[in-house]
Amino acid sequence: MTDDPDVNLTPLIDVVFVVLIVFILIAPLLDVEKVALAEAKPLKDEQVLQLKEKSPISIVVRKDNTVLLDGMPVKLENLSAYLKSLKSQYPDERPQLFHDKEAPFGTFQAIKNAAQTAGFDELDLILKPK
Repeated sequence: MTDDPDVNLTPLIDVVFVVLIVFILIAPLLDVEKVALAEAKPLKDEQVLQLKEKSPISIVVRKDNTVLLDGMPVKLENLSAYLKSLKSQYPDERPQLFHDKEAPFGTFQAIKNAAQTAGFDELDLILKPK
């Protein structure tokens, strides 16, 4: 008859619970939906890119995550269909996206995907300076 040595798992379980509690406390503090953009240094006049004053296709994302296409509210699910019809009207234009910095980053990604689905290869992202 051999005696199996007893392994005390209590310290291991205590450590696992402490790590779990730390993750539970820290997880709500993480803000995954927002991407902080780095501040750009001012450009000289000859370095400024020429951008059309106004595009016939403008997309605005407000702070409350509402999306406006040419001033009219639109749902993200329907945006691709609207952009396809605008692509046929204005085949050489690029959509301009005015995205509020407090709106979720996921909205930008959804709009970019809708624009690519509609056939737009480029999208002008316009941010307001401070």
